[in-house]
Amino acid sequence: MTPRRRRRGSLTLLLVALAALVLGGIATPVPAATAAPGSTFRNPVVGAPNSADPWLGYYEGNYYYAATTWTGSIYLRRSSTLAGLSSAAETQVFQMSQPNATSNMWAPSLHLRGGHWYLYYSAGPSSCCGGQRQHVLESAGTDPMGPYTYKGKLDLMPDDGWAIDGSVMTVGGTDYFVYSAFPNNGSFSTGEKQSLYITRLTNPWTAESVGTLISEPEYSWETQGNPVNEGPYVLHHDGRTFLTYSASYCGTPDYKIGMLELTGTDPLDRSSWTKKPTPLFQRSDANGVYGPGHHSFFSSPDGTEDWIIYHANSSSSDGCGTTRTSRAQRISWNPDGTPNLGVPVSTSTVLAGPSGENGNPGAVPVRRLQSYNFPDRYVRHADFAARIDPDVSPALDGEFRLVQGLADDGSQYVSFESENYPGYYLRHYDYVLKLEPNDGSATFAQDATFAQVSGLADSSWSAFRSYNFPDRYIRHYDYKLRIDPITTALDRQDATFRIVD
Repeated sequence: MTPRRRRRGSLTLLLVALAALVLGGIATPVPAATAAPGSTFRNPVVGAPNSADPWLGYYEGNYYYAATTWTGSIYLRRSSTLAGLSSAAETQVFQMSQPNATSNMWAPSLHLRGGHWYLYYSAGPSSCCGGQRQHVLESAGTDPMGPYTYKGKLDLMPDDGWAIDGSVMTVGGTDYFVYSAFPNNGSFSTGEKQSLYITRLTNPWTAESVGTLISEPEYSWETQGNPVNEGPYVLHHDGRTFLTYSASYCGTPDYKIGMLELTGTDPLDRSSWTKKPTPLFQRSDANGVYGPGHHSFFSSPDGTEDWIIYHANSSSSDGCGTTRTSRAQRISWNPDGTPNLGVPVSTSTVLAGPSGENGNPGAVPVRRLQSYNFPDRYVRHADFAARIDPDVSPALDGEFRLVQGLADDGSQYVSFESENYPGYYLRHYDYVLKLEPNDGSATFAQDATFAQVSGLADSSWSAFRSYNFPDRYIRHYDYKLRIDPITTALDRQDATFRIVD
C-alpha cells in the first residue's frame, strides 16, 4: 500500500480548509452539469441457462426481456430497472404445440404494431436443429406479457426451407422481415453459406414472398468455424439505417458483430446495402469476454441513450449452448454518424444503468474539457492514460459523461465516465490520472470523484478538486493529467479547464 492510500480521516477537515485558499483566493463551488444514471449493475444482466440470443425493450415504465430456451416454452421477464432483470421472475407466455414446432425455441424478438405485440421466434421438432422455421405470436393487447395466441409460420424460403433469427425492420413506413437462412435449402455440409435474407411483410404474420439475399459471409472474420451471417437487427440513427448481424460460428470465441448500411433506396436489392469491412464488436481477451453477439438494441427510459444487449461466454472453450449469458452496455456514435459499440466490458466492471430509470433526471451530458493555457488541447484518454492533446483522434477518446460523483452525490461533485468505454472513469492513482473500470470499491469511487469549482486562473472556467485529497486539483504537467497542490500562477493555469460540448 502506497503512502497516499493512508492519507485519510483526521486530516480531511484541515485539508478542506487549506484547499479553499489558493494563493489568497477562494476556490468557490459552481453548479455541476450532471445528471443521475440508473441503478448500477454488473454483467450478466441475466445468467444461464435461458439467456442466449437476448431481446430487450423498454415500454411504459418497464424493461421486457426474452431469450432462447431450447425448450417448447417461451418466457418473458419484466423489471423497472435493468439491474432488476437478474432476479425478475420468468413468466411463461406460450407453450408451443404446433406441428414440427414443439421444441428448441431460439431468438425471440418482439415488435409493437397496431396495438398488439408480435413475438417472432425460431422453433422446430425435438430433434435439433434442421427443422427450425420462423413463427409468430400475437398479444391480446398492448401488454408485452400477453396473453398470446399463435398466428402462424412465416413462409420465407423456397420449398419451406430452414430459416432462423428473424426480426422486423421498418424503412420508409414499410415493414420488412430480416432473417438468416441457407441458399438452395443447403447446409454447411453441402458447402453453402449461412446468409442474410429480407422480405416485405404484408401484415405482421405474412411474408409477401420468399426472401432475397442481401449478405453472405465474405471476410475471414465472418467464417471462423463456419461461414455465418445471422441474428440481424436494425439500428436507426439520424435518418440512416444500419443492419447489424452476428458473424462466424456461435460455437467459437470469434463469434462477433458486423454491420451493413442501407446506402441505396430499395432494401430488397442487395446492391442497396454496403457492408462494413471490419467487425463492429468482438471478443476481448483482456476483459474475459468471448463470442459476443446475437444482440438487440434498446433506448434508455428518457430516450437519450442507446444500449445493446448481447450474449457472450466467460471462457474461450465455452460453446454455443447454455453457458452463454446476457450482457448489456451503453453504445455511442462516431462523428461520421456510424455506431460505436465499444469493447465488451468485464463482468467485474460496475456499470451505471440507463438514464431516466425510475424518474431520475436522466439526460447525462457528454462533454469535452478544454485546457485554459493550451486552448487547442483537450483532455483525452490514450491507451488508458489521461492527457491533453490537440486534434483528438478518435474523437470519442476526448468525450466524457459528467455524472454525479461516485463517492458523493452532492451537487458540486462530478465523475468523468468515458463515452466510448462505459464503466471506465478518470481516477487518480499515485496522483496520476488514468482511465480505469469501476471495480465498485469505496477507494475507486473516492479516487474518481472531484469537486467542480470556479477556475483557478479564470472564474468563468472550472477547476476540479480531488475528493479524497482536497489540497490537490486536476492539472496537466508535460501534457499528462495528475492531481497536485496548486501554488503558482502557472499551476493555476494548468488546473483550469472549460467544459464544452
